Amino acid sequence: MRKILVSALEPSANLHLKPVLEHLKEYELSGIFDKEFGSPLYASSEFSVMGFLDIFAKIAKAQKAIKQMALMSLEAEHVLLIDSPAFNLPLAKAIRKINKSVPITWYILPKVWAWKKKRAKKVQKYCTNLASIFPFEDRFYKRCVYVGNPLLDEIKKSKTQLVKSGKIVFMPGSRKSEVRALIDIFKQVAKKLDKENIIVIPKHFSCDEVSELYGDLTGFTISHDTHESLYEAEFAFVCSGTATLEAALIGTPFVLCYKAKKLDYYIARMLVKLKYAGLANIIFDFCGQAPLHKELLQYDVSVSNLLSEYNDMDRETYLQRAQKLKGILMHGSSQEVAKIIEV
Repeated sequence: MRKILVSALEPSANLHLKPVLEHLKEYELSGIFDKEFGSPLYASSEFSVMGFLDIFAKIAKAQKAIKQMALMSLEAEHVLLIDSPAFNLPLAKAIRKINKSVPITWYILPKVWAWKKKRAKKVQKYCTNLASIFPFEDRFYKRCVYVGNPLLDEIKKSKTQLVKSGKIVFMPGSRKSEVRALIDIFKQVAKKLDKENIIVIPKHFSCDEVSELYGDLTGFTISHDTHESLYEAEFAFVCSGTATLEAALIGTPFVLCYKAKKLDYYIARMLVKLKYAGLANIIFDFCGQAPLHKELLQYDVSVSNLLSEYNDMDRETYLQRAQKLKGILMHGSSQEVAKIIEV
């Protein structure tokens, strides 16, 4: 029975953890993860921040958890850190301070190619294995190994030809601020289209949160299944994030939308040194190729611009290039990560 200490704070981290566990033979988990995988020290949901005042309580809990998990590493045969650098970097440091020998694998590396490049040295200092999910990350991490991309494990169906299903998908984001910024514009766009409008709502939002954030959803069909909804749709309006890469890998034509508060957007533009916001576009750019899809950011996010992109997009060219994206990413990552853990 292999004892694995896991740190998976985000819903996405647990989504990526699940297929890794399916490839492991016998294991015992401890640490932070969803309860569906066992009995965690803390459930991942305990670290979701609900409001400004809640941040202080979560910081205190995080500091306590780091101390506890560092001690738990003395009983572990392997440590698996998934994403969440704000928590996992201090955790890796704390573990190394008292435990020099336990192998530490970081899966879903900090995106130092976007910002905070100095994190790369710290990750390499504390971690034994650096499991990269983007083939260009070896330009920033000296010891990383490309293991594939988790979305190629999780996406079960993708398009080989365009569909005319009459279904349009709206994905205003997985964070409250994202939904607030886009939901009214998406509603106006939906009214202009004589289509079946589907809105994808993340499962981690409670009923009260859905009511507060989305308001009246008359005219929309609600879905919680991102992949199935994108596969069935003929077009999508998607908030910047992992969902844009999911749409590209599934082959659904879409436009990326991102809007934030003026100050937040200004700070992001100052800190993030990338040409593009969408992951598919970033991947193509590192390969020296033109962007795959249109990006509408901040003041460009308007009803007229969204409708123009819907009407004018070259869908055939998009689909051909989207299929090339799979070739760049090659394969899923879960099996390779499992192999690293079992060594």
